Amino acid sequence: MKTIVVLSVLVCVAAFAQDRGRGGGSRGGGRAPEVGGGHIPARGPAPARAAKPSPMPAAARNQQPAAQPQNRIAGDKAGHPDVPHVHAKNDQWVGHSSGRGDVHYQMAQPWAHGHFSGGFGEGHVFVMGGGGPGRFWFGSNYFSVAPDEIIYVNDWLWNSDQIVIYEDPDHIGWYLAYNPRLGTYVHVMFLGNN
Repeated sequence: MKTIVVLSVLVCVAAFAQDRGRGGGSRGGGRAPEVGGGHIPARGPAPARAAKPSPMPAAARNQQPAAQPQNRIAGDKAGHPDVPHVHAKNDQWVGHSSGRGDVHYQMAQPWAHGHFSGGFGEGHVFVMGGGGPGRFWFGSNYFSVAPDEIIYVNDWLWNSDQIVIYEDPDHIGWYLAYNPRLGTYVHVMFLGNN
């Protein structure tokens, strides 16, 4: 009888330990992460306040502005990334505050490769299939990270991370690629599908 009780306890402990390693949401009273952790925002960011348009930079003639290696995003809270991110608690898009006049996102020919039509938001989660910031893909859809935001994707896993695409309400020709694992996002240009 004692052996049966010991075996039962061992089986329960093993099953509990195995279940804990499966990931997903917080269990057993633990705190859910404030950023990332698999959270997917229900919708994209609200439009930013109207900004006064500025002249189109010369680099816009080549579709994308020249890379600017400095980080323009300040951390909003201790423990949060100092890159554009989304708060899991209230879906606040931190770092998306520039309006249509932002020279970093002006293009001479928006949507030169067409519009992405694979679906937007939380019901459309894709797995990246390879590449890097200059050209990455999922399925037959190809994208490129905005040059001055390449510094924000150092932790992205280009051949396995999930990604969710949102329409950018402010910057014509750009989309927002959100990484649920990290809770971070960047502006991306659609390069077409093959």
